[in-house]
Amino acid sequence: MGTLKTKMTAKDLLRLAQEKSVTSRNELVENISDLFLSPEGRLNEHERALMNDVLLKLINSVEKSVRKELSKRLSTIDDVSPELAAKLADQSIEIAEPMLTKSGVLKDEQLIEIIRNRTDAHRMAIAIRFHVSEDVSSELIELGSEDVVEALVNNENAEISELSMKYLVAESRNLDRFQEPLLSRHDLPAELAYQMYWWVSAALRRKIIIEFNVDNTQMDDALEMATKTAIQNHGATDGIMRTALRLAKELAGKGELDIVFLRGCLRQEKINLFVAGLSELTGLDVDIIWRAIRERTGESLAIIAKSLDIDRDIFASIFLLVVQSRTGGRARTTGLVNSILSLYDDIKVNNAKVAVRHWQRDLGYQNAILTMKDAV
Repeated sequence: MGTLKTKMTAKDLLRLAQEKSVTSRNELVENISDLFLSPEGRLNEHERALMNDVLLKLINSVEKSVRKELSKRLSTIDDVSPELAAKLADQSIEIAEPMLTKSGVLKDEQLIEIIRNRTDAHRMAIAIRFHVSEDVSSELIELGSEDVVEALVNNENAEISELSMKYLVAESRNLDRFQEPLLSRHDLPAELAYQMYWWVSAALRRKIIIEFNVDNTQMDDALEMATKTAIQNHGATDGIMRTALRLAKELAGKGELDIVFLRGCLRQEKINLFVAGLSELTGLDVDIIWRAIRERTGESLAIIAKSLDIDRDIFASIFLLVVQSRTGGRARTTGLVNSILSLYDDIKVNNAKVAVRHWQRDLGYQNAILTMKDAV
């Protein structure tokens, strides 16, 4: 850009605007932008409005390098008109990026128009803005690439509606890259986090059960709800399982069903009765109990046991018996037991209760389990 004429007035700039050469227009744009940024505030309100109008009319007739510099200079000030900001934001991405990422004068409807009609690079710039509204986020999620959506979810200042959050959680089942960013968001509802539990990695499972705390209201809700709905609605069990469920219910009615009894079932290799009894105690569908037993790492079983506040040593023996039932006693379990007991110590009872509450309440989780491959 040319040399700044520091003593130029608004009238000088208007005279310069009447010249038709590219050089004079470049010089004009440079001087106007510097007047906007001047700490002395040489332009009054009327003059600023006039200069905004001049820039708006001339912006497409100056060199690309001048427009790029102008976008950079004006992206951080509030005296630029929304129309001028939108004009710069609608240029090619190398010009538009500063405006899209930094300008606070752009309105939602202007951003949405750019999202709908410009490139994915423009959408990426919008996704990392200091603030993104729910309406803008929804458009980015609908029209942006996976890269854009991931950047948006990683933006802690982006507002994401409940409907969009539910959509992203569902998408995270097949798109691993969304999982950790979603679980790192402060506004992800615990209910959705516990739903994600079934398809995320072991490390993220620990994050869910340890970090997603609940308030007293949620706990009251968890403690008050009936715990036998899932069992009563389960109609896909075979004859042996149905018999085990009836027996578990009878034992519970007599006050004879507890965790010590269930540990004895494992020792006697009565695995169906163990599953039925744990289902009766927790209100979880037997499919969820079976899923927990099949998992090599044992996180789900640890959460279920913690929800019952089972003694650590009793849980350890139950876990060992479950592992032995899967492997015929051949597995080397020392490292695995140490790992699962470390997790068991970290899990809060309240968090485990809430996890179980969500698994009781939403039969969709059970359907999700049935469609997934067995744990490795």
